[in-house]
Amino acid sequence: MQLDGSFNTFGIPLKVFYVDLLLSGDNALLIAMACRSLAPDVMRKTMLLGTCAAVALRFILALMVGMLLLIPCLKLIGAMALLIIAIKLIVGDDHPDDVDGVKTSTGGLWTAMKIIIVADVVMSLDNIVALAAVAQGNWGYLALGLALSIPVVIYGSLFVSRILKQYPILITGGGALLAWIAGDLAVSDPMISNWVDTKAFAWHVAVPFSAAIFTLLHSRIIAEQRRAAPTTDTW
Repeated sequence: MQLDGSFNTFGIPLKVFYVDLLLSGDNALLIAMACRSLAPDVMRKTMLLGTCAAVALRFILALMVGMLLLIPCLKLIGAMALLIIAIKLIVGDDHPDDVDGVKTSTGGLWTAMKIIIVADVVMSLDNIVALAAVAQGNWGYLALGLALSIPVVIYGSLFVSRILKQYPILITGGGALLAWIAGDLAVSDPMISNWVDTKAFAWHVAVPFSAAIFTLLHSRIIAEQRRAAPTTDTW
């Protein structure tokens, strides 16, 4: 009995930790893209605050998972929000306090944090089902497992951000990946998921692919507009 208790005490949080890491690869990419133009000291602070806030909201969503995922149009709205974020991350954000392309003001910090929190929550709508199942209804274990994943996600984001700075072309690929996730999220919305599964199964590929292409093309149009009129706000 004591052995079983010890296994539950350590085993379940470790399972939550492991599952969360498996599902957080796209989150680390998102955080890295959102923070890539911040100064190094501001970047670390933003990654820490943004990740902690996103994990806290993920925990709250897990408590409400049964109700949330049945709300029609919730995933469609989340998919549209994620699509906008993907375009914004590819294009970047002109800011008056930029110094050699590096944002040094707290404005950049809060902008990046908002992007991290909103997009992380949207992308976690499906993931929280798995996390809630692994936690077996014990929210203390869920909280502990999620907390364990925070430093790993932060260090992973720092590593990815360095790669993005060395190879900027990967930023475009990352934005396309986020758009693909948005399309995949849209077709799983309760309002259309049954119809897609039975009548239009090809949408599972066609919609994410179309979302990625749209994001790449729209980002290119915005970038060209900015080059033509740098002072014009295309957003």
